[in-house]
Amino acid sequence: MRDENWGTFTPVVEDLKLDQTAEEFSVTYRATCSDAARTLVYDARITGGADGSLSFEVSAEPKTDVETNRTGFIVLHPLKGVAGKAVKVLHVDGREEASTFPEAIDPMCPFQDIRALSHEITPGVWATCTMEGDTFEMEDQRNWSDASYKTYVRPLSRPWPYVLKKGHSITQAVRLVISGTVPPAADRAATRPVRIDIGKVSGKFPDMGLGVPTEEAAHALERVDLLRRLDPKWLVCQVDLRNNKGNRELDAYRQLAEATGADVALEIIISGGPRPLDELKTLAKAADQARLTPNAVALFPAQDMKSVLPGSKWPEMPSFKEIYGAAREAFPGAKLGGGMATYFTELNRKRPPADLIDYVTHTTCPNVHAADDRSVMETIETLPYQILSTRSFMGDRIEYRIGPSQLGCRENPYGKSTAANSDNRRVCLSRIDPRQRGLFNAAWMVAYAAAVAQGGIDAIAFGAPTGPFGHIYRRAEFAQPYFDTLNRPAVYPSFHVFAGLSQCSGADLLDMRFSDRGRLAALAVRDAVDTVVLWVANLTADEIVAEIPAIAGRSASIVELKADAFERLSLTPDFLESESEISGAKLALDAYAVTRVKIN
Repeated sequence: MRDENWGTFTPVVEDLKLDQTAEEFSVTYRATCSDAARTLVYDARITGGADGSLSFEVSAEPKTDVETNRTGFIVLHPLKGVAGKAVKVLHVDGREEASTFPEAIDPMCPFQDIRALSHEITPGVWATCTMEGDTFEMEDQRNWSDASYKTYVRPLSRPWPYVLKKGHSITQAVRLVISGTVPPAADRAATRPVRIDIGKVSGKFPDMGLGVPTEEAAHALERVDLLRRLDPKWLVCQVDLRNNKGNRELDAYRQLAEATGADVALEIIISGGPRPLDELKTLAKAADQARLTPNAVALFPAQDMKSVLPGSKWPEMPSFKEIYGAAREAFPGAKLGGGMATYFTELNRKRPPADLIDYVTHTTCPNVHAADDRSVMETIETLPYQILSTRSFMGDRIEYRIGPSQLGCRENPYGKSTAANSDNRRVCLSRIDPRQRGLFNAAWMVAYAAAVAQGGIDAIAFGAPTGPFGHIYRRAEFAQPYFDTLNRPAVYPSFHVFAGLSQCSGADLLDMRFSDRGRLAALAVRDAVDTVVLWVANLTADEIVAEIPAIAGRSASIVELKADAFERLSLTPDFLESESEISGAKLALDAYAVTRVKIN
């Protein structure tokens, strides 16, 4: 159940009962979704059989009128073994269609009016998922960085939000049937080491950049010594002309650039009015007065900051040619970027002409639809598909930048605002994510950097110096447990990852091969003195052993970012310098631990 801003309710479950025999099981419970404005109660029954059949039935009753954008079942198909593969679609009218799950990300709905989906999960074995009680349709959820194809209830062509009337019950069901002989499961014990092999040069590691929101510019200057340690190669400095934010920060942006030696890319949100040149000339004059010469500017009309559903009419605004032409005239010496200040979703729906710009850009948000640890970490799987898809419509020659990206949500194009999160919970579409300050973010950043680097991205920006997206602690308007008790400067684990990866900017990127993808992430570069710098991250909450043959018999040093070193990670900005020698080819990584190994 989702509200009018696409916020997802967490149901309160009661009367949970489980019955189980050798041949079947059943689970029943009652759940309540509510806030100050609405309440919906539903009874659920889940049954499963030894033959692989599964049924999930729900009868729901609104206790008040319930305003909602979506209430009902969602079915997810994963990417592995599914993307680009065959699917049989049974439509509501009984018509059957043979098709494929899209490989390039579909901006539209791949399939509509769905009653059932069937796909081959292994040779000769098919899974058929039937959805009852309403009309379902599918969207390619990789648009939002989710690692799945999502089939959901109630087509988006119908009006939303809509109202479920008090007392009018709703019944839906999803049923799964497996046909064919399922082979025995392969032994994939979680205790088995993951082998990582380092290959040949496959490209260059992207330039590491840092976002600078207007509200963090002054705070960043207060911590400029720590910022220098991050050593960003470029800064994405925000100017939002919708609310006249950014003009007063131009001088601070210049000072940050001078202090770090970083290039400045102005991320400019223009009003979207009929005279873009006038407001851009005014901004260019202010930048000149601040002695700020941006290396790049990226332009985004205000209308594009809200998502437009496929098939809907686009708001009136100046054309690409008018906007980019005005930018060229106002900032003649700067590289020109286009795309979206929001997410790949919006870029995929509105693609700029490659011949009018110098680089294409977008960001990502890993918690649009789900904020649990596993779902957020799985969003890394979608990055290669986003890169593949962008290249398919922008071409291979144009420069490609991603970011600033982080765990929190910088903009909510799908509702009125980002979600509140005063309790430091895992909340969809919230600016505040407690994992930003933990090892989880450090591991996520390594995995993200590895994925986009292998995808051939030219530049990537992560987070911000300080604030909810920060790598450096500052006291803020939201609670930061542990850090708020410190009376001295402090940094988050991601600080060390950023600082270390920034040293890799422009270095030769080495190919990586894994015996078991998904549990670990790794990237490696060869630096100017022929040292191999290897980063490995545990993407799970379980200890994992990495087996790295390249270390065996070689001189190597190691730095470990792990839970029992958290205090030193927080209070020691030069933690990466605390290297120790390593012997043997196996490394044990605790939950979300990150390791850097230098192999001579």
